[in-house]
Amino acid sequence: MNFPPLPSVVEITTHFNRSLRKSQCDDSPYRHWLMQDVLPVSLASAVLMLPIAPPQIVDHGNNHGVRDRENNPNRAFFTPALRQDFPTCQVFAEAMQSPEVARRFAATCDIPLDGSFLRMEYIQDTDGAWLEPHHDVPEKLFSLVIYLCTGPHAHNWGTDIYDANKKWVGRSSAEFNSGVIFVPGDNTWHGFDPRPIIGVRRLLEINYVHPDWRDKNQLAFPDQPICT
Repeated sequence: MNFPPLPSVVEITTHFNRSLRKSQCDDSPYRHWLMQDVLPVSLASAVLMLPIAPPQIVDHGNNHGVRDRENNPNRAFFTPALRQDFPTCQVFAEAMQSPEVARRFAATCDIPLDGSFLRMEYIQDTDGAWLEPHHDVPEKLFSLVIYLCTGPHAHNWGTDIYDANKKWVGRSSAEFNSGVIFVPGDNTWHGFDPRPIIGVRRLLEINYVHPDWRDKNQLAFPDQPICT
């Protein structure tokens, strides 16, 4: 028996698409969409209960502030192996792979997604983690961050937003089960300024990526492109 009981793929798809349809679009400082009640609570709770330890923070000078370097081997992607080990990852990935969700993303963000691939990562930041201002590579056709932060300080753990000159202009909410979507571009600067993390800052990053994505070992279904 799975605990907590998991929703079905159809239930996840229906719930997620309802949230996506209700998302609010904002063009400042660049176009993004804000989501609420992104996942069924039972699924969000199941993700929090995954027996995956937060990676140890390793500071090697210039490598700190970038995820895709020293900590890469310890990152938790929803790979075929992870899906096989954990039903939570399996049912969640199947929902995000579904044509119904892909079509809703394509319509919301006005981007073609046929032939792309699903990439999902479970991120657990601990004290000392930070991200320098950056914009995502164009091979990410869109980026969705779902916040699963809990605790009295979690409200301050949202993503920092910068303008085209990399000047700080605001911070997204890290309200539990909220989300933000944006389509990568030259002006989509974001990061996570250094600040205390008392506990664990948990979030999910979901992308559909271009077929040329080099790190095939990060993909949920490396042999199954998205079909809308």
